[in-house]
Amino acid sequence: MIDIAKLAALAIGYDAGDPRRVQHLMKVYAFSRLIGQREKLDEQEQNILEAAALLHDIGIHEAERKHGSCSGKWQELEGPAVAAPLLDQAGADEAEKKRALWLIAHHHTYDASEDMDFRILLEADFLVNAYEDALSQETCQTAGERIFRTKTGRSFLRDMYQKSESCI
Repeated sequence: MIDIAKLAALAIGYDAGDPRRVQHLMKVYAFSRLIGQREKLDEQEQNILEAAALLHDIGIHEAERKHGSCSGKWQELEGPAVAAPLLDQAGADEAEKKRALWLIAHHHTYDASEDMDFRILLEADFLVNAYEDALSQETCQTAGERIFRTKTGRSFLRDMYQKSESCI
C-alpha cells in the first residue's frame, strides 16, 4: 500500500514555493478520494487513485523547463519520470507504481480508458479546473455529457455549477 500521507508531503515539498499548484493537487486529491469512496472502489484501487491524484500534475515544472509549456501533453510526457521516485519513497510496489504512472501519463487524454479509477481522476481534475479557470456553464454542461461517467461526479458537477452563469 502506498503511504498517502507521506506521498502528499513529498508532493507538497516538490512543489515548494508554488502554492497554486499545491492547492490544485490537494483539491484534485480530495475530490478523487470522495468520488472513489462513493463509487465504492476497492481499497487498493482507491489507494492508487489517491496517489495518482496527488501526482497528476507533477510534470508541470519539467514541462515548462524543457518545452516552455505546461500543456496537458507535456505534463503527461514529463510526469511519470518525476513521479516514479516519489512513489518509491512512499512505498509503492511495482504494480501500484505502474498503474499510478499510467494514470499520470494519460490524465489529459479523455478517451484513453473507461476504467473507473481513470474516469474518477478526470472528473476530479475537471471539477477543480472548472472553478480555477472560470469555465462557462456551457463548457461544464458539455464536459458533463462527454467526460463524466460516475454518478457521484455528475452529481457534484451539477450541484456545483448548474445554477451559475460560469463555473466560478
